[in-house]
Amino acid sequence: MSDNNPSPSVPFSRVAVAACLAATVVLSACGGGDKPAGAPGGPGSAPPPAQVGVITVQPGALDLVTELPGRLEASRVAQVRARATGIVQQRLFTEGSAVRAGQPLFRIDSAPYEAVLASARAQQAKAEVQVAQTQAQWARLRPLVTDKAVSEQEATNAELAVKQAEADLALAKAAVQTASINRGYADVTAPIAGRVGRANVTEGALVAQTDATPMAVVQQIDPLYINFTQSASEAMALARAVENGQLKRSGTQAAAVKVVLEDGTEHPQPGKLLFSDLTVDPTSGQVTLRAEVPNPGGRLLPGLYVRVRLVQAQASDAIALPQQAVTRSPKGDSVMVVDTEGKVSPRPVKLGGQQGGRWVVLDGLKAGEQVMVDGFQKLRGDAPVKAVPWQAPGTAPKAAAAGATAPGSAPASASAPAPAAAAK
Repeated sequence: MSDNNPSPSVPFSRVAVAACLAATVVLSACGGGDKPAGAPGGPGSAPPPAQVGVITVQPGALDLVTELPGRLEASRVAQVRARATGIVQQRLFTEGSAVRAGQPLFRIDSAPYEAVLASARAQQAKAEVQVAQTQAQWARLRPLVTDKAVSEQEATNAELAVKQAEADLALAKAAVQTASINRGYADVTAPIAGRVGRANVTEGALVAQTDATPMAVVQQIDPLYINFTQSASEAMALARAVENGQLKRSGTQAAAVKVVLEDGTEHPQPGKLLFSDLTVDPTSGQVTLRAEVPNPGGRLLPGLYVRVRLVQAQASDAIALPQQAVTRSPKGDSVMVVDTEGKVSPRPVKLGGQQGGRWVVLDGLKAGEQVMVDGFQKLRGDAPVKAVPWQAPGTAPKAAAAGATAPGSAPASASAPAPAAAAK
């Protein structure tokens, strides 16, 4: 019996060994995931540095563009008024059309003036006959004077009669000229070339020189004037900056201006600054300036409110930063600078106004420094950060990637704009 049945102790030992091996594997698996304290990802390890967007400072020449509100005004305005009294017989123009200087606009009843002109011409003819008669009489008496055939008094009278007749003739000619001018006033003409507005009188209306309302108005709208104002304090600060050498005048010629319409589009024709008023308005503290802008085709109209972009000065080593990169407070303006070790520190700067939605920094930064633009909410005390190129909202990722050639470098769109771009 004992030789045919296997011993029961053998299977039990195999089961026990298998159970111990399985327990060892489980324990090893559970303990193998533990990492030493302080190892990356282990208990007590520091989180990775926060990523913040920066741009690299690149100073360059920058036109300082001032944008001011203005209003368009016709360069020449002429009121068409009646210079003769009478009934309007005809209107000879189309309202709103272009007219040339001297073009007839209205016709007033000229019959009374034609009658006066005819009478003046008749008086002139009578005076001419009188002159001829007295000259003939004096010609007959002149040879007799030397022979003493006539008295000296008679000769003197004949000579004076010639002069009197000539004076009467000159007076008659002046009367004809006056009557001719008055007759010409019956045809009301355009005093200047330009565009005529609506007619204020119709056919059949009685007009006179004393009428307060003009018959029409002609305006020259090419070119147009732009009247705009600037704060006197800003103008004085700009002048001081130029005197101190911080800024320089933008060219020696008349400053160029751009007209911005209400929809944000620019007028294609640039204008030029004509003058700046020498007097400050005591009620508003503003200085009035005037510019002239070409207006071919009459796209712009007098009375339209526009914005004027004026290049008054140029900064040689200016830096343009997005508005969110600058912190403004009563203590001054500052930016956050990220050094090569990722440390963030504030830096006071001096601003020179806004250009195209960016602050112009005149002093406080050096070329190559990295200025923080976004990620301020990620700052944790003195913890270092990781600087990455800042991408402006709406910029294509490819363009941003092409501009960020290395960490901390600024994309092309965030660099300081060229003078031509700033002038726009």
